[in-house]
Amino acid sequence: MAMMTDRRAVLKSMAASLVFMGMGRTAASAATKMRFLWWGSKERNDRSYKAMAAYKALHPDVSIEGEGFGWDNYWTRLATQTAGGNAPDIIQMDYRYLFEYARRGTLLDLNPYMGKSLKIEDFGASNIDPGKVNGKLYGVNLGVNSTASMVNMAAFKEAGLDAPHTGITWEDYGDVCAKLTAAKKRRGFYGTQDGSVSEGILECWLQQHGKLLYTADGKIGYNEADITDFFKFWAHMRQIKACPPADVQALDQLTVETNLLTLNKVAVGFANSNQFIAFQGVVKEPLALSAYPETKGGKPGQYLKPSMLISVSATSANKDAAVDFINFLVEEKEGAMALGIERGIPASKKIRDMLTPTLSDEGKKILAYIDELSKHVCPLPPPPPNGAGENQLTLKRVAEEVGFGRLSPEQGAAKFVDQAASNLKRG
Repeated sequence: MAMMTDRRAVLKSMAASLVFMGMGRTAASAATKMRFLWWGSKERNDRSYKAMAAYKALHPDVSIEGEGFGWDNYWTRLATQTAGGNAPDIIQMDYRYLFEYARRGTLLDLNPYMGKSLKIEDFGASNIDPGKVNGKLYGVNLGVNSTASMVNMAAFKEAGLDAPHTGITWEDYGDVCAKLTAAKKRRGFYGTQDGSVSEGILECWLQQHGKLLYTADGKIGYNEADITDFFKFWAHMRQIKACPPADVQALDQLTVETNLLTLNKVAVGFANSNQFIAFQGVVKEPLALSAYPETKGGKPGQYLKPSMLISVSATSANKDAAVDFINFLVEEKEGAMALGIERGIPASKKIRDMLTPTLSDEGKKILAYIDELSKHVCPLPPPPPNGAGENQLTLKRVAEEVGFGRLSPEQGAAKFVDQAASNLKRG
């Protein structure tokens, strides 16, 4: 009996060693349980769960729990979990927040995995470097995208108007949107959403006027006069009824589902190009993608960027498995097919070529839009400094105060510039 007991103990020890060492592609064990956190729409949720199921089919000993949130709730949840020592293993990350989290030491440096379990060399430097902070790789590019106008073509057609197109000026854009509103073909319907609440619109506007949202040394790249002009333009758009009043615009909570385009309140909504499929999935009429309006003279204000990145928590107990899952999403057929291009155009040419024949009409429209826009873009701007992540919500709050008439454009500009600078100082 003693010999049998000893033999079982030896076998148990050997099994434990094999599990620890790992067999096959990963070092995952039966105890490998990971958490994956992301923001996004139902379309993204569905695709994320599909990708996790595909990974588990190849790695039955790995368990991945996933959870998606809206944009604003996501960052609060991630900050709380990270501060509480309960960060998810796998983190969907935005370019503007990457530098904050990396500089706080909360993300894993992925450089040691390059060329080993992380085989993304075919991305090219232009699609790898945006995930770096001080030379260390903290985020893997999940897809290339840009900002875009989502245009309800049917709404313009029924009003007898040509829809806004790439190259239209802001002035002409306001004119056609006001005409659509005045046509009154739909009740409580306006030409465009109010862009004063959108950081993407503000950044484009600034770059078209030779300014930056953030400078290379981590400061705001604009002044009160710049923001006053921006707020005044949108006050004019409200006055001519090209965009809705503030109480209608306030329905937008920065999600696909609450965007005024999907709520059938406007004919043009502003978003990121990779969100087109999600928008078209909600809006039953045909949508088109168009660049943001331009200043006279046509100086570019948009740029190509990672739609989002994916990172690993520095405190993860399953770092190797987390990196393997990331590689699965961006470089392996099963993972890439599950994600499609909902998170952006894949950085890997091999994956792009594999996906292209399978794309829907919506997917092909995104590809065509990025190809066309790439001919008229500005360089990727400097990375946002610590504290920049708060400024999107700060802009929304202050712009709504201006929209409701509680602040003049000048007062709103002063308040936003002061609060935006304070957010950066707090880091």
